[in-house]
Amino acid sequence: MTDPQPPADLRVITEGLRFPEGPIWFPDGSVVVVEIEAGRLTRVHADGRKEVVAETGGGPNGAAMGPDGYCYVCNNGGFAWIEVRDMLIPGEQDEHYSGGRIERVNLETGAVEVLYTECDGHPLRGPNDIVFDAAGGFWFTDHGKVRERERDRGGLYYAKIDGSAIREVVYPLDGPNGIGISPDGSWLYAAETTPGRIWEWKLAGPGEIDPIKAPGRNGGRLLAGLPGYQLLDSLAVDAEGYVCVATIQNGGITAVSPDGETIEHTPLPDPMTTNVCFGGEGLRTAHATLSLTGKLVSFEWPRPGLALHF
Repeated sequence: MTDPQPPADLRVITEGLRFPEGPIWFPDGSVVVVEIEAGRLTRVHADGRKEVVAETGGGPNGAAMGPDGYCYVCNNGGFAWIEVRDMLIPGEQDEHYSGGRIERVNLETGAVEVLYTECDGHPLRGPNDIVFDAAGGFWFTDHGKVRERERDRGGLYYAKIDGSAIREVVYPLDGPNGIGISPDGSWLYAAETTPGRIWEWKLAGPGEIDPIKAPGRNGGRLLAGLPGYQLLDSLAVDAEGYVCVATIQNGGITAVSPDGETIEHTPLPDPMTTNVCFGGEGLRTAHATLSLTGKLVSFEWPRPGLALHF
């Protein structure tokens, strides 16, 4: 069996980004990404031009558009960084760590508003990825932070866009990162980074899970675990329900079928591939962030992407 090859139609849209993540595709062909190291949101136009649209500070990580037309950002508070030959590598909690938080950003004016910094008296440590449900609330992961001799435990949270309510729904998890919802809205998915595992939870309503009576993680069930040393980052779901998770070390996008039986890997030329979103005609174009080398790339996906709610 031959190893899978990078997509033949792989296109570098732009480069020189400071650890891009959280891509959001817009109908005008542009993609808004966060630049975690630079603490900003940047719009990448179809011709590769870059336009800074907001300065958040800290470490903007995941981003999603809400029902009110604002962009909601998971801010991890900042990393310490190592730069080697123009490549950025995130490290431990930065000495200037500004605290984990959820922010609402006006992409037209650049105004940034902090919505949440804690839940039930426990501070958010490193919010990472975010997805909206049909009801207009959002799920997000708190990946936690790593320090020299300790690391935080993470969890899954659900919150409202007006800042009025936030709930811890699943805790603890081991470095939860990517998060997504199935096409029919009945399943919630989350990836744990270091173990290389994808979990699923049955949804009972907005912000509620129906615990599965099977061995699992806090009412969830294992969808897939990847062999060897593969770290999982953020994810998207396509229209056929495949969970498409950015894979670190084995750089690329790993797609897992809804039943967990089929696993496909699309390699990309960066061992620190961190996220993917879908856009273009019929949502057949994948846009991936290659964070170590600071690039946004695109290529054809074998299935249509899942249209987001907002």
